[in-house]
Amino acid sequence: MAHLFSTHCTSIPSPATKMFVKPLNQCSAIVHTSVPFWANRSPRIVLKSQRKRPEKQYVISATATPISQETESKSSAGSHQILNESTSKSKKVMVIGGDGYCGWATALHLSNKGYDVSIVDNLVRRLFDQQLGIDSLTPISSIQNRLRRWKSLSGKTIQLYIGDICDFEFLSEAFKSFEPDSVVHFGEQRSAPYSMIDRSRAVFTQHNNVIGTLNVLFAIKEFREECHLVKLGTMGEYGTPNIDIEEGYITITHNGRTDTLPYPKQASSFYHLSKVHDSNNIAFTCKAWGIRATDLNQGVVYGVRTDETEMHEELCNRFDYDGVFGTALNRFCVQAAVGHPLTVYGKGGQTRGYLDIRDTVQCVELAIANPAKPGEFRVFNQFTEQFSVNDLAGLVTKAGKKFGLDVQTISVPNPRVEAEEHYYNAKHTKLIELGLRPHLLSDSLLDSLLNFAIKFKDRVDKAQIMPNVSWKKIGVKPRTVAI
Repeated sequence: MAHLFSTHCTSIPSPATKMFVKPLNQCSAIVHTSVPFWANRSPRIVLKSQRKRPEKQYVISATATPISQETESKSSAGSHQILNESTSKSKKVMVIGGDGYCGWATALHLSNKGYDVSIVDNLVRRLFDQQLGIDSLTPISSIQNRLRRWKSLSGKTIQLYIGDICDFEFLSEAFKSFEPDSVVHFGEQRSAPYSMIDRSRAVFTQHNNVIGTLNVLFAIKEFREECHLVKLGTMGEYGTPNIDIEEGYITITHNGRTDTLPYPKQASSFYHLSKVHDSNNIAFTCKAWGIRATDLNQGVVYGVRTDETEMHEELCNRFDYDGVFGTALNRFCVQAAVGHPLTVYGKGGQTRGYLDIRDTVQCVELAIANPAKPGEFRVFNQFTEQFSVNDLAGLVTKAGKKFGLDVQTISVPNPRVEAEEHYYNAKHTKLIELGLRPHLLSDSLLDSLLNFAIKFKDRVDKAQIMPNVSWKKIGVKPRTVAI
């Protein structure tokens, strides 16, 4: 793995430190905290924790106040539109994992659209950066500073619950306190390479993702039966079959009988397998308990900017480029910006669905505004275009010439176990029918993304670019790398 001495994230308390809310006159966001949420579950690098389970504390709250004078707020928003609808009767949306890449952009977007939003997060994604010695290309503020800034610019409060959804007592208190009408569930370990580092991280990924989702399902059943679950799945559940990929279900005729069944799943990592388990659990509880749920099988997300995150540097989203959390197009743009050859895995024919992060937030909003019926388990394939890895490398090479960059491409041994040349045709019509207006990967959009990578290229650690997690070499020994 990468260097283990880096401590890039400054907003995380030590595992032995309890978190408390600031006094009323210092706090601009309503904050609810649990105690050390990763002390007992997140995978250890070398040593096993010998800490005893700490005493729990739940739901400590403070009233919101702006971070500075009211005159600062809307003048600094520039040309970006702040919607001023009253949220007194707005739908209440709980965004689990709201400090992450997709979750943060979604929380701001929904708040700006007039929803009453809360964020539930254990901030463990920031801890992963510390553990692995990696960092976002963009400097990201603490979640508390992010929410203060959003309050000062928009006048809107996003409540914050810091804790672990695998702890059902914490999650129960959050549900009873906020009473959500919809839950958007991003709160999972979302990296396939991370799940393939070693045994402890494979176990962590499946425990965190599967148990966390089960707890959300039980919380809905127990406390908010009418709540609509919008779950972020992945197109990776389907694998790369030699037939068209339907949206969740396929009608099959076999031996003269016909039935509509869940589309077959061919997961390709312990992370993807956790998503398959989630889908099965959600489908079962919809049938058994009448829960209403939408599973958004999302493709590979690229980009970093949304209307809301552009409003101030403290609202800036994270941008991962490393071999563990970085996605293909984002990684290629950073590699081009720093003069590193584009790293195509194997033959480069791997084809997937892709979408702009602005479309991620749009899709989530559409799912919330058009909820599933009680007992219905809907599946939408959430992407806008299909590209192979070679396609993306060609597009970045072409865009780089406009910036005077001599972009080269190399084929590196594929660390994954996957088909490198295959048929791929996935359906994605349901969100379009609901009103999705996609941001397609135009030349201007790619130029903007590459320009963004160039702007922050001095923050790039080139040691993090090459892949260093092997699907075949995963073992039981915790992975470490000498400094």
